[in-house]
Amino acid sequence: MARLAKIIANDKKPKFQVRHRNRCEHCGRPRAFIRMFKLCRVCFRNLSLKGMVPGVTKSSW
Repeated sequence: MARLAKIIANDKKPKFQVRHRNRCEHCGRPRAFIRMFKLCRVCFRNLSLKGMVPGVTKSSW
Protein backbone atom coordinates (compact mmCIF):
# COMPACT_ATOMS: atom_id res chain seq x y z
CA MET A 1 0.00 0.00 0.00
CA ALA A 2 1.21 3.44 -0.88
CA ARG A 3 1.26 6.03 1.84
CA LEU A 4 -1.80 8.22 1.95
CA ALA A 5 0.32 11.36 1.68
CA LYS A 6 1.86 10.12 -1.58
CA ILE A 7 -1.55 9.27 -3.03
CA ILE A 8 -2.95 12.70 -2.13
CA ALA A 9 0.13 14.45 -3.49
CA ASN A 10 -0.24 12.50 -6.74
CA ASP A 11 -3.77 13.87 -7.24
CA LYS A 12 -2.50 17.43 -7.47
CA LYS A 13 -1.32 18.62 -10.88
CA PRO A 14 2.50 18.72 -10.91
CA LYS A 15 4.39 21.88 -11.75
CA PHE A 16 6.00 20.09 -14.70
CA GLN A 17 4.25 17.41 -16.78
CA VAL A 18 7.18 14.94 -16.57
CA ARG A 19 6.77 14.73 -12.80
CA HIS A 20 3.41 12.98 -13.16
CA ARG A 21 3.47 9.42 -11.79
CA ASN A 22 0.92 6.81 -12.82
CA ARG A 23 -0.57 5.04 -9.81
CA CYS A 24 -2.89 2.09 -9.44
CA GLU A 25 -6.47 3.25 -8.87
CA HIS A 26 -7.09 0.34 -6.54
CA CYS A 27 -4.10 0.39 -4.16
CA GLY A 28 -1.95 3.39 -5.21
CA ARG A 29 1.12 1.37 -6.19
CA PRO A 30 3.42 3.43 -8.48
CA ARG A 31 5.30 0.59 -10.17
CA ALA A 32 4.31 -2.17 -12.60
CA PHE A 33 1.41 -0.02 -13.83
CA ILE A 34 -0.75 -1.29 -16.72
CA ARG A 35 -2.08 1.77 -18.56
CA MET A 36 -4.91 0.02 -20.35
CA PHE A 37 -6.57 -0.98 -17.07
CA LYS A 38 -5.11 1.72 -14.76
CA LEU A 39 -4.06 -1.00 -12.31
CA CYS A 40 -0.79 -2.38 -11.00
CA ARG A 41 0.18 -5.95 -11.84
CA VAL A 42 -0.80 -7.26 -8.39
CA CYS A 43 -4.31 -5.79 -8.42
CA PHE A 44 -4.75 -6.69 -12.08
CA ARG A 45 -3.95 -10.32 -11.37
CA ASN A 46 -6.23 -10.52 -8.33
CA LEU A 47 -9.16 -8.80 -10.03
CA SER A 48 -8.81 -10.74 -13.28
CA LEU A 49 -8.78 -14.07 -11.44
CA LYS A 50 -12.02 -13.05 -9.70
CA GLY A 51 -13.52 -12.06 -13.07
CA MET A 52 -13.81 -8.38 -12.19
CA VAL A 53 -11.86 -7.12 -15.23
CA PRO A 54 -14.05 -7.36 -18.34
CA GLY A 55 -12.58 -9.16 -21.35
CA VAL A 56 -9.74 -10.84 -19.47
CA THR A 57 -9.65 -14.60 -18.96
CA LYS A 58 -7.00 -16.90 -17.56
CA SER A 59 -5.14 -18.62 -20.35
CA SER A 60 -4.71 -22.38 -20.37
CA TRP A 61 -3.16 -24.69 -22.93
